[in-house]
Formats: sequence, C-alpha cells, structure tokens
Amino acid sequence: MNAIDKFLAAEDNSDFDNASRGFIGSIPDAEIRDPKGRVVWTLRDYAFLDDPQPAPTVHPNLWRQARLNMAHGLFKVTDHIYQVRGFDIANVSFIEGDTGVIVIDPLTVSETAEAALKLYRAHRGDRPVTGLIYTHSHADHFGGARGVLDETDAIARRVPIIAPHGFMWHTVSENVIAGNAMMRRGMFQSGATLPRSVCGQVDCGIGKGAPMGTMTLIPPTRTIEMEVETHVIDGVEIIFHLALESEAPSEMFMHFPTLRALNTAEIGVQTLHNLCPLRGAQVRDARLWSRYLDEALDRYAPTADVVFAQHNWPTWGNEKIRTYLRQQRDLYKHLHDQTVRLMNRGLTGIEVAEAMKVPPSLADTWSNKGFYGTISHNVKAIVQHYLGWYDGNPAHLHALPPEKSGPRYVDYMGGAEALLERARADFARGEHRWVAEVTNHLVFAQPDNADARALCADALEQLGFAAESSTWRNAYLLGAQELRKGVPNIRRSHVSRDIVSVLPLELLLDSFAVRLDAAQAEGLHMQVEWFNPETDERWAMTLENATMTYLPGACRGKATARVSLGRAALTELQMDRAGLGPAFERLVEQGAINVEGDAGSVARLLGMLEEFDAMFHVVEP
Repeated sequence: MNAIDKFLAAEDNSDFDNASRGFIGSIPDAEIRDPKGRVVWTLRDYAFLDDPQPAPTVHPNLWRQARLNMAHGLFKVTDHIYQVRGFDIANVSFIEGDTGVIVIDPLTVSETAEAALKLYRAHRGDRPVTGLIYTHSHADHFGGARGVLDETDAIARRVPIIAPHGFMWHTVSENVIAGNAMMRRGMFQSGATLPRSVCGQVDCGIGKGAPMGTMTLIPPTRTIEMEVETHVIDGVEIIFHLALESEAPSEMFMHFPTLRALNTAEIGVQTLHNLCPLRGAQVRDARLWSRYLDEALDRYAPTADVVFAQHNWPTWGNEKIRTYLRQQRDLYKHLHDQTVRLMNRGLTGIEVAEAMKVPPSLADTWSNKGFYGTISHNVKAIVQHYLGWYDGNPAHLHALPPEKSGPRYVDYMGGAEALLERARADFARGEHRWVAEVTNHLVFAQPDNADARALCADALEQLGFAAESSTWRNAYLLGAQELRKGVPNIRRSHVSRDIVSVLPLELLLDSFAVRLDAAQAEGLHMQVEWFNPETDERWAMTLENATMTYLPGACRGKATARVSLGRAALTELQMDRAGLGPAFERLVEQGAINVEGDAGSVARLLGMLEEFDAMFHVVEP
C-alpha cells in the first residue's frame, strides 16, 4: 500500500458530508441554456464521476476532489445564508435581509447567475435583490451581474453595489492589457477544449470549469476604502475586511457577526490556491495572504460557527473553523518563509521546488492539497516575487529561444532518430518528465515530425494522468491533444462589451500602446488629444520613436487631432471586428466621434494596431 492509499484509507467522510449538508434542491445535471437553447453549463458530461472508485488515469486525490465538486444546487449554510454551488466554477451566496436578498459574487456569466437566482427564489420566495457584493476583481465573481440585477432598476431602488478598493481598475486592466495571452494560457489551466472524461478534463480544483455565456459587469456604487469597515445592508450587519494584493489585487472578505458566519471570499478555499496561476497574473504575496488568514482567525473566528467561501463547500463548527484557518495560514507562511530561506542559500526557483518539504501536519490535510495551486509552482512564484525571472546563472541570461535552440539540441544528441530512440527507452522506464523535455526540443526543431509529436504527447499524457493538481493535469493533457490534433480553429474575444464600456481613457490608450506594430510606426510623429465629455477625462497622446506615451490633460503643443468620444462610441470602437482603423472612420462619418484636425492620421495610427490571434501556438513553434 503506497502513501496515497494509506492516506485515503485513513480518510473520514466529513468533506462529503459538508459538500452535501443543507441541500435543498437543484435542476437535472445543473444544465443551463441561453435564450437560443445553447448549453452554457452542464454537469451531464461528468457522469463518470458517479463512480467512487478512481479511474486509473486520474490521481486518486484529484478524483476525490472532482467528486466533491459535483455537488450542485441550493444549499442552506446557516439561518439567512444560502449558496448555489455547482452552477459555475464559483459559488453565488445569498444573504437574506429585512426586505430582500443580498447577492455575493454573481458568478461568471449572466445565464448561470440568472439560473441560480431563479433556483433560490423557487425555494425561498421571490425576494428582490437589495444588495450586490463583489468580493474581488476576477471575472467569475462579477461576470453574471446582469443575471441577478437590472442596472436601471438598481439605480431607481438605490441598491448598493459594493466592491473592494481598486476593483474597477484591476477588473478592467487585467482583462484588457494582457487579456489575450491570459485567455489562451487559461485554456491550458482549465482544459477548456478537452473532453470531459477519465482521460480528459475532470475538474479545476475550485470547481468544474468556466461556463460559456455572456460576461457582464455593473460598476459598483460604493467601494470599501478602509482596512475594516462595518455597514448595515438591508438590516444585515456586515464587517468588510480588505485583503488587497492577496488572491486578487482587489479583494475583501466579510464577517456577519449576528449570523456568526465568516466568508473568506477566495483567500480560504478547500485547496492550496495559486500564488501565480498557470494562466499568468501578477505574483501574489504569500506573506500578506497568510496575514489576512491570521486576521480572520484572530478577529472573526471566535464568533463564527461556519466559514464559507466563493468556491467549494463550507466548514462548520468553531474548533474545525479555527483548525482550517490555522492550517491554511501556516501553509502559505511556511511556503513563503522556507522558500526565502532556501533562496537566500542560493537555490533557484526550480531547485527550491525540488527541495521543499512541507510538514505532515500541513501536507496531510485535504484543504491544503494542491488541487489548484501546487507547492512546486507556488514556491517558484515566491522566488519570482522577490528576484524576478533571472536565476542568477549567466548561462541563462541570454538563452536561445526554442526555435533556435531546438535544432541544436537535436544535432548535439545525434539527430532526430537517435534522440527518439533514447527517449523511447526513457519513456519505457517511466521518465516522463525528461521525455517531455527532450522531445519538445525535437518538436520545435521539426514541428512536422510525427514521431516526435506523438512521443511528446504520450509523455505529457502520462504526466497528466499522474498529476494531483487539476491545473497541471489540464495543461499536460491539452498540450498532448494539440500535439496530436493541432490547435482548434476558435474565434474568441478576451473582453466583454460591459468591460469595454467602462474602460477609462488611460486604459484605452494602454490597450492601444501594447498593440502598436512598432515597425509600421517608425519615423512617425503625432500628438492626439483624447477627450470623453461624459467623464471629463482628457489625455494627450504622443507618438514618436515608434512608441506611444500619454499624460493627463490637453496636448502641450500643437495637436495633430483632437478626438472626442463618449462611452457608446468607445465601446463600438473596441468591439467592431472590422478593425480599429475602419471602425474609427465609420464612427466619425456617423458623427459618433468628433475630430478636430487630421482624422485621417488617427485612422492610420489605429490601423497600425495589431489584432491578436486568440489561438496562438503554445507547445509548438
């Protein structure tokens, strides 16, 4: 019996009891369709997880987590607090007030949010939404806003929409500046195009996956600015506690003192989280993350009978809550402190990941298992947080890119056939990490080499089958799939209309700047003044040295053009698939954009902005 079997044998069923506790009702397979009948979300394809016996192609611990995340429907957390789980990758929470219901985190898309609210009302009555709370700036916690609240009605009824400090800036900036790359990489993290099967995607650790629907956003009417603020919403006392620069740059958790309940948002869920997700993000501060959990433990746990979060299932019982928070607090702090200790001894991120040992009191705890984040990539993120990408070895300072190094590695190994012969022998010995690495060099040297692609795919597949982490499994298996079948032809946009509609002019110009094809702009010089009369924003943009820069206010010198556009025109400009240049000319002709000066120069400039390929290659050149 191996270590995993021993651990599983000693397991109790408390997590399964908690995942099903308070169940009230659901809909078959949690299947949700849009108005045109298209499936937005379903658990039907995960029926294979009904079997309690793990499939041999799935890590037993991940199989357990995947089964736990199958619980779906409306659940009672405690008096006046309900959740709908399993209708999206995240949970939506409902807090019953004096006259209606407060919604916490309206899921990713409006269709799943609307279905969740409908289910809640079917069992708890047709209560109006009297408050909307966003716990943090990730799309799965705000994207379904219009599914639970009509913005016009909310304004008329003065419904408070509450978010943490910096919410709008971080919500918009993350989706705009690096959104295309993050979306493509996110497909590997979530296994978006993998089949749902024992040989494919089974889970995402914090939920099953992302729905395919309409992402929306209603801007907050109030932001939490102090570290701790207490507000009464519809008769419910809520203590808001900021947790900035933790799981999200803009995040907060909440305590409900009269209800004796603590909501940890996403700083405390039933798995080790990410300090830098595989999709990419700004590195999160493990030291601060641990501190926020410590503050929750110190300030709020003593008067809490339940802790619930915006992913996974709750924990009940004061002593169990304290234990859970202590273990999560200490896990992030342990990884931080021991990584920095080893880093200061000269170990690189890769070396720290191999050397890191977590004590059994933390490692042998289900809520600390790496179903989403992992110890390996989290400690590398901590090193990155302090030292950046460079590992200090000058041999790695200016390494060749894969397209140039691949052919040379293959040549040094004696050619393609010699490499494949050795790799096949290593594969037979179970050295799948090494085989994936060396055959990847051959794929980049000879992308049409079918044997290289097949063997690399086989190695990645075996790594995926063995991975405890859902995100590692998904990445490995999607890499294998694309080596075998190629990149699917999918047209996707990484931004939604609602997000574009609230884009500040500064971020609009940021998005322009990172899309500028510098070669086309070389030798050009212009100044363009951008003005939004609805928000009174004015920015002076300068193009010179094939670079865009911009400062608030009017142009300091003579402007090539002055452009005035409101929210509607700004949104149409960004969303028009004809391209920015043609869209700009059309909107000028229609009078939606007003230009003083040389409108043609602005159109030419916008025509130099690159349209990104949403499905760029990852595992091949």
